[in-house]
Amino acid sequence: MEAEIEEVYTARGLRGVRPRYAYPLIRLAHTGPLTIRELAESLGHTHSAVSQTLAGMRREGLVSSEPGADARTRRITLTEHGRSLVPFLEAEWRATEGAVAELDDEVMPTALSVAVTAMEAALRRRSLTERISDRMGDVRPPQPPGARADPATRAEV
Repeated sequence: MEAEIEEVYTARGLRGVRPRYAYPLIRLAHTGPLTIRELAESLGHTHSAVSQTLAGMRREGLVSSEPGADARTRRITLTEHGRSLVPFLEAEWRATEGAVAELDDEVMPTALSVAVTAMEAALRRRSLTERISDRMGDVRPPQPPGARADPATRAEV
């Protein structure tokens, strides 16, 4: 599923953003700065997992950190670029939830083995990438300041 969501991002010209970054970015946009521990608890993930995700997000210029209340903590904040992606990521999140619900309606309720086979067949008929893209319409992420237009992103999704 993550690979197909990443295909949606790539087809729309978004590079360097992994699907696993979406929920933390959305959460930080709605809550404001959080410590790694606070963010991990709010997402229902481990401190270690969130710390690793944040390292990738920092490399991509999506978040930054500042000293927390004491020397042991850091508060994570969105960069301008990270904040600018939130409307796109929220649209993708809603589209993905809708696409998954659509798949559930196509194949459920039934036995798990039958459901897996039916899910595979449904995805062969119409991939998750196509389902998400259709639900997102023409929504595209903003480009970082000074970025050149990539000819590949001008192609129809």
